[in-house]
Amino acid sequence: MKKQLLTDIFTQAVAAADPYESVLRAVGERFAGYTGEKPVLLGIGKAACQMTKGAYDALDSGVKAAFALTKYGHTPKDMPAAITVFEAGHPVPDKNGFDATAKILEYTDSLTPSDRLIFLISGGGSALFESPLIPPEELKDVTNQLLACSAEINEINSVRKRLSAVKGGKFAARTRCPVFQVILSDVLGDRLDSIASGPAAPDMTTADDIRSILSKYPLRLSEEALRLLGADPPEVAEPDFVFAGNVHILCSAAAEAAKARGLEPVVLSESLTGEASERGRELADYALGWKKDHPGQERLFILGGETTVTLHGKGKGGRSQELALAAAEVLSGSGGVYMLAAGSDGTDGPTDAAGGYADGETADLIKKAGGDLKRSLAGNDAYNALKKADSLVITGATGTNVNDLTLILVTNR
Repeated sequence: MKKQLLTDIFTQAVAAADPYESVLRAVGERFAGYTGEKPVLLGIGKAACQMTKGAYDALDSGVKAAFALTKYGHTPKDMPAAITVFEAGHPVPDKNGFDATAKILEYTDSLTPSDRLIFLISGGGSALFESPLIPPEELKDVTNQLLACSAEINEINSVRKRLSAVKGGKFAARTRCPVFQVILSDVLGDRLDSIASGPAAPDMTTADDIRSILSKYPLRLSEEALRLLGADPPEVAEPDFVFAGNVHILCSAAAEAAKARGLEPVVLSESLTGEASERGRELADYALGWKKDHPGQERLFILGGETTVTLHGKGKGGRSQELALAAAEVLSGSGGVYMLAAGSDGTDGPTDAAGGYADGETADLIKKAGGDLKRSLAGNDAYNALKKADSLVITGATGTNVNDLTLILVTNR
């Protein structure tokens, strides 16, 4: 079954970006022979728990204190009792996130230059680790506006950095001890100031960048928000960091998993962006064209990246599901092309699905189950449409977050 084959490759690729193992190795190498003050651990993002546990184990429990701030439902059962875990809302920040950040800041503000902070950062940290400089409800509204108009992650974070007391280097500026960052990147290009909105990195966003974003999207903003968006970012020392994982590792691992199964992989892109439905149609067209032009051949095409969704309806879904559903429309009635699109964190949008699967039969299965593919796409209701065709990809939370992965198997055999 092709859906299972692609799911297995996806799962193996995600395992290669396992945050626990990568952090265990990175921190172990950096702190081998370390004799200074016991470090403080702070993890933020969807992979915060696994990353913090990896650092904790690498240091053989020799830490002064440890905190992890993650998304609801992302806390594993085997977390050491010494690690204080907070759960909060994502992708829109909520009161639990604000309260958890306040408690963390109360502790980190007490650190002295002789202390050492290991800052473990993963995707999702922008929403989770937050101390707003505007009323919380206004910050939520601004975030929702940006998400609804399909702003790219760098654009969203550029705005959020200016409206926050911890983003855009402000956390590093208020922390008096040395900070060592271990980063699991979910941002294309691995820009430090964009990953989790760069709490400990210099803000490279310019005034022209902000003006461009505001002219591009019709945001409703208060006078105070506009003032903050025009303020200069703080000066921050050159960051000390290491990458524990990114989209390149994800795509490379998918290629290795494909080879192990006798497939010939081709990494088409590690920077897939754009409107999810448009990319889904384009990729389906590409696959059908390749199949026609290469009789008797077989390939597994691999793409990493992060698309966006412009909300037109109130349906349920996520960018990977929408990409898959749009592809299903183009693939309808064809044979030999099989697609899977899923988020490496195992949660695509506000759903329990990692993503979706599509082939030449998906559209017909949706129709037979009483669904309407076109209407579902128009209403951003990919989840319910794919569910009718048993085409959701459900893995559960994976504990990592290094962009999305799209796999396209094309076969003439």
